[in-house]
Parts: sequence; C-alpha cells; structure tokens
Amino acid sequence: MGHENITEFILLGLCSDDNTKVTCFVLFSLCYIAILSGNLLILLTIRGSRLGEQPMYFFLSYLSFMDVCFTSTVAPKLITDLLAQEKTISYNSCVAQMFYAHFFGATEIFILVAMAYDRYAAICRPLQYTVIMNRQVCYGLVMASAVGAFIHSIMQVLIIIQLPFCGPRQIDHYFCDIFPLLKLACTDTRLLVIAIITTTGVLSILTFAALIISYIIILSTLRTRSSEGRRKALSTCGSHITVVFMFFLPLIFTYVPMAASVSNDKIFALFYTMIAPMFNPLIYTLRNTDMKNAMRKVWCRDKLSRGR
Repeated sequence: MGHENITEFILLGLCSDDNTKVTCFVLFSLCYIAILSGNLLILLTIRGSRLGEQPMYFFLSYLSFMDVCFTSTVAPKLITDLLAQEKTISYNSCVAQMFYAHFFGATEIFILVAMAYDRYAAICRPLQYTVIMNRQVCYGLVMASAVGAFIHSIMQVLIIIQLPFCGPRQIDHYFCDIFPLLKLACTDTRLLVIAIITTTGVLSILTFAALIISYIIILSTLRTRSSEGRRKALSTCGSHITVVFMFFLPLIFTYVPMAASVSNDKIFALFYTMIAPMFNPLIYTLRNTDMKNAMRKVWCRDKLSRGR
C-alpha cells in the first residue's frame, strides 16, 4: 500500500486570520523560550547540585528533559508556519514528527507514573524507601518509560505507513498527529480510529486514574503525620497533582473524542504541547524550598567564582 502519490502534506495550522497569526507568533515564540529556559534551568540545577541524588529530583530532571524534547518536536514548526506562505511538511517528516511527539509525550506520562510511585514509597513506606527506590530502580524505571513509549510510538507509525494517501493533503492541525492523518487516508479507517481510542485513550484514562488513586492513598496516609511532615509532603504532592491534571485532562479529551471536532483537538493539544511544559518549571520551583535553595547555590556560586 504505502502513501502512493502524496509526498507532502499541508498543515492548516491554528488560525487563518493574519493579525491573529502575528500575535500567535510572538506569543508562542515567548512560550517556547520560556519552556526551554525554565526546563533547562531545572535540569542544570539538579545536575549541578546534590538534589540529583534524590529519586524525586532524578525523575524531575528527566521530566524537564522530556518537556524540552516534546515541545521541540512541535513548537518550531508551529511558530515558523505562522509566518510562512507555504505550510508544507514532507510525508517522511510528518511521520517522524508524529513518532517523536508520541515518544516524548508517552515517556513523560510514564515518568509521571514513576514520580507518583516514588512519592508513594517516600510517604507510605519511609523505612524501606532507600531500598525500594535505589539508583538501579530509578534508572530501570526511566528505561522502562522509554521502552514503553517506543513501543507505543512505533505502533502509531506502523498504522500510518500501511495506509494509502491519494486525495486531499491538508491536515487540519498544526502538527502531524494520528487522528488528522487517518481522516486523509483513502480507505475506511473507522476500525483503526476505534482501536486507537481504545489503546491510547483508555491508556491515558487508566494512567490518570492510577495516579489519582495513588495520591488519594498518599494523602490519607498523611493524616497520621506531624503538621510539618504533612506540609512538606503536601507541597511536593500538590506540584505533582497540578502537573498531572494539566497534562492528562487535555490528552484524554483529545484521544477520547466526545464528538468528531478537530478544532477542539488543536486547543487541547496546545495544553499538553505548549502550556503544561511552560508551567512545569514554575510549579516545581515556586512551591519547592529545596529547589529554590539549590538554584541559589548553583547559580550564585557561579557568579561568585566569576567575580573572584
């Protein structure tokens, strides 16, 4: 089968009005700069301080790295297309973009699960914590996240490369994703759509439910703690819960379609491709004393050593 005579697609993007495009260009450029600088700041702070020895920050550094990679598969094309006359993307680039967006996004989901497991072990099993979350386990969880994400992404690619594309080549989205591509295939894809909703959609819902249940267990355990211990645990769990909601709810709305409306998909996709990665660094630093102290040490130490 294959993609027959279509060698490139046209991305319709977010908006068609010229004034809106310029506003979006400025806005998203600033968002992208904020995502890169915020997440790299977290990554370098954790790597440059003692925080990386703690499992929670070890995972957080990988989450920041995934945020940078995930947004970088989508944002540069979205931003340049806002001012471009021809918004084309080659068939191969389109498939590659879809693969990387799903790979980095799914890795991020699995890392969020690993972080919830870490919080559960720290709060509910404090005496065995160092044994449960030793360094090998942490690396194993990150590797498992990447392998799981790779399997998920390669399945999406295998579905698309089997399909014939011969007719319209306009993708009603700002990046290549599986649903907009299925709409362009010259064959009946209804069964495939159902299959993807049941795999990706149900996976998102189950993961989201598992995360929420784990936090309910954690919070119920906290009732027996001292007020100081409770406050500290609540601040780290609060950050996690906020990120989980910001990332998962739009994802569920995208992959469990309530109606066949792609325009809403674009808005939901903006949440998990641009808005959540931009707020993650703020959520994790503003509420976190350890992180703020580490930043002062790492970045002020550098200034002091240069001053000398």
